[in-house]
Amino acid sequence: MGNVCGVCMHHCRLEEGQTGRCRARRNVKGRIESVNYGRCTALALDPVEKKPLQRFYPGKKVLSVGSFGCNMSCPFCQNFEISMAGEQELESVPFSPKELAKQAEALRTRGNIGIAFTYNEPLVGYEYVRDTAREVRKRGMKNILVTNGAFTEETEDAVLSYIDAMNIDLKGFTESYYKKLGGDLETVKAFIEKAVKVCHVELTTLVVPGENDSVSEMQNLAKWTASLSCEIPLHVTRFFPRWKMQDREVADVRKVYRLAEEAGKYLNYVYTGNC
Repeated sequence: MGNVCGVCMHHCRLEEGQTGRCRARRNVKGRIESVNYGRCTALALDPVEKKPLQRFYPGKKVLSVGSFGCNMSCPFCQNFEISMAGEQELESVPFSPKELAKQAEALRTRGNIGIAFTYNEPLVGYEYVRDTAREVRKRGMKNILVTNGAFTEETEDAVLSYIDAMNIDLKGFTESYYKKLGGDLETVKAFIEKAVKVCHVELTTLVVPGENDSVSEMQNLAKWTASLSCEIPLHVTRFFPRWKMQDREVADVRKVYRLAEEAGKYLNYVYTGNC
């Protein structure tokens, strides 16, 4: 029958040696384990604003780290080379949690405030996020998580107490759109509701022409966000053709501004991106 992975809403049932749809978790002797633990595919010192976070230590930098794997399959993914890859498909450099935390500490003189877990979906390997974030906290530094939020409450609980700020993708506001992307809207909403009570949260919505760009959908998204707090920043970003959607047009910049303006009727902080 296999064992069920409880990390995200897919609840993959995995036979011995089988890897889940995220490509980052496998059944090893009856235990579902992370296969991307400590395997870094990307490392860069970025401005905090690139995460994007506009209202958390602006002007500072953060050491961004990525691995491989994702539990969704957005056809417009900007980092598909690593998010859609498995362990045999790309090169990685091993970093223990302590080693990575030491790297972050060494970059303090360059304005670094800590570590951002980003690029691919960090929570498919939540154990590494948890263990590294503990080490970062010991050094008095900050932890940032950039996530799609499509995870179970148990996974969120495992890392949340160590996270200082998140940017969570709220990709749209209909269940049908989330199904296209391999996700689940209600799971993401529950994730956001819990996160905003514990750490600084900003949301990002990528405006994809013909998919999630109606005024009514943005109104519903902004109203729901405001029901949690009108202080939650929302980043409304412009779609550019990538991966499986290279046949699409770039999102009309006027439409992006129009939707941001609509969101601003409900939220105090709305930012446009890629415009």
